[in-house]
Parts: sequence; C-alpha cells; structure tokens
Amino acid sequence: MERVTGLSALLRHGRLVVVVVWLLVGTSAGSASAATSGPRHPVNELEHVAGCSSSADAVADATPSRELVTVTAPSTTSQRATLELFEREDGCFRLVLGPYSAWVGYNGLSAHKHEGDGTTPIGQFGFGPTMYGTLADPGVSYRYHRLLCGDWWDEQSGTGAYNHFVHVACGAKPPFGGGSEALWTEAPAYDYFAVISYNTDPVVANRGSAIFLHVSLNGPTDGCVSISESDLVQVLRALRPSLDPLIDIATHA
Repeated sequence: MERVTGLSALLRHGRLVVVVVWLLVGTSAGSASAATSGPRHPVNELEHVAGCSSSADAVADATPSRELVTVTAPSTTSQRATLELFEREDGCFRLVLGPYSAWVGYNGLSAHKHEGDGTTPIGQFGFGPTMYGTLADPGVSYRYHRLLCGDWWDEQSGTGAYNHFVHVACGAKPPFGGGSEALWTEAPAYDYFAVISYNTDPVVANRGSAIFLHVSLNGPTDGCVSISESDLVQVLRALRPSLDPLIDIATHA
C-alpha cells in the first residue's frame, strides 16, 4: 500500500474534507427539505381552518344555508353598520366579500319594527326570488326584473298586496297609497336591489314593508340596508338561490 505524505497527503485529505463536507451539507439540506415538505400540508390545513368565521358559524351553522350576509351595527341606535358575505366550505363559513360600510334605518335597528318607524328589522331573513333594478341585469343568478313605468311596491298596510311588488298600467293611479313607492323613479337607490324577506310569510299588517338591500345614497335609509353600488353589484352577483342565502341583521354582542 502506498504511504501518503506531504502535498499528496494534504490534497487527498482536502478531497476527503470536501467529500465529507458535501455529504454533511447534502444530508442537512435533505433533512431541511424533508422538514419543510413534511408539515406543509398540515400547515395549509391550519391556515384553512383559521379562515373559518366563528361568528358566522354561530349565526347560521344550524341552518341549511350555505351563504350568509351579515349586517352588524354597533348598537340599536346606530345608522351605520358593516356588511360581510360568507360561504360555507368544508363545514364552516368563510368570508368571501367585505367588510363593506353600510347604512341602515335613520332610527337604527329594531326587533319590533312597524310601518314607517324608520328602523331596520333585527333578525335572520331570506331573500326574495326576484332581484330588481332600473338598470339592466348586472349578471345575477336570481331572476331579474328591470323596472319600468307602472312598477310599484305596495306599502299601505291592510291592502291585499301589502308588502308586494305590483305592476299597474303606466300613468294609472295605483289602488293603494300610504308610502308606496314608484320603484322605476327611484334612481340611483334602486339601480339594483335585492328584496330582504322581512314580513313576507305571513304578511302581518303594519309590521313594515319594502325592506331592500340597495344602492347607498350616502345617508341613513327608511329601514333598508344600503351599500355602495360597486359593492352591491359584487354581493348580488355572488348570491345564489341554490345556496339558500340568508341575511342576518344584528348588533355587536
């Protein structure tokens, strides 16, 4: 066997060091890669779970709804609120749109609303089967009716069509009065709107009518919920009847 000495020994020793270092670095990098890739899926799962909204789950977890709009005000006297849209995914509700600044009634919120009191009703409601607007369909999944002359909402308590959409001949006087609205004239507030199914099944006299989610006029409403037109279009497009959407109107706990 050759005896290694001098420069030859150093060179060979150097090669050995390089090889050893390379092996150590390679092993360490492989371990780091394994350590990084190993828990990646669980980490993503934790992030996914972190996207769940406990507040939305508490509101609608026991319902069949897979879509939830929340309108939350600081107190019952507030005219301002926050609107958010959640969808149920993997067993919990996750935020998909918002938060958006919203306006509610000029007299705030009430669990005992009555006609003309200027409050937005507290509670959990569905949405009507038709969306409306003075402008063309913005691309919603619901049936859409573009408003035209003669389209009214009956807001006179005690009439047969109280709290319903009614069409009469253009220019004809409707057979109801009160605060009934000529919907086609209410632009830009009614450029687009969804009907909040408050006091609809059954309809109770004097309990309130025409509660909509509509375009904001940058001030409190007569009882509706309003947000900016650009935000509203996003929300209306996202709502799908197949998901049984609900809207929950409440104050902060």
